[in-house]
Amino acid sequence: MCKRCKWVENQFPEYIKYHDEEWGVPVHDDKKHFEFLILEGAQAGLSWSTILKRREGYRQAFADFNVDEVAAFDTRILDALLLDGGIIRNRLKIFAAASNARAFQKVQQDFGSFDHYIWGFVQHKPVVNAWQSFSEVPATSPASDALSKDLKKRGFKFVGSTIMYAHMQACGLVNDHTSDCFRFQEIVAMY
Repeated sequence: MCKRCKWVENQFPEYIKYHDEEWGVPVHDDKKHFEFLILEGAQAGLSWSTILKRREGYRQAFADFNVDEVAAFDTRILDALLLDGGIIRNRLKIFAAASNARAFQKVQQDFGSFDHYIWGFVQHKPVVNAWQSFSEVPATSPASDALSKDLKKRGFKFVGSTIMYAHMQACGLVNDHTSDCFRFQEIVAMY
C-alpha cells in the first residue's frame, strides 16, 4: 500500500483521487486556474471536502468554468444560482465568481495568460518543500501574501493569502506533499 499525506487518510474516495491525481500537479491551463479560483473562493470558511463533493455542481453552475461565459453572467443568472442546491448558496461568493471572471480576463489581457501571471510569483518554477509532517506546512507564504495583495489590487475577491496558498498548492506552484508521500517524488519528477 502506498503512503500518502496524513490529511487524506480516512477520506472519501473522490478526495483520495484528488490527492493522488491532481493536488500539487503543476497547472499551466487558464481554465483550470479559473476553476480552482472559483472553488478555493467558495471554500472560504468551509472544508475542502464540502467543496469537492459539490465540484460537479460548480462545473454546471459556472459554465464548465468558462471564464468568458462567467464574466458575462448578469444579476438574473447570479440570482438564479442562489437557488442552486448543487453549490454553496452564498451571495457574496457567487457574485464574486462573476466579478473575478472579469478581473481574470483583464489579467489575461495584461500578461498574455493568467498562468504566466500567477507563476511569476514563484519565478515560473515550482517551490519544492520537503515537509516531514503536514503540521509543518504553512497556511500562507510570502509568495501567497504578495499574490493576494496584487489580486486584491486588481479587484479580485475571496483571494486572501490562505486561499491563495491553497490555490498554489492545488495548482502545483508549491509541492506540499510530505516527503514520505508517494506523490512527492512523482511530482518532482514532472519538473
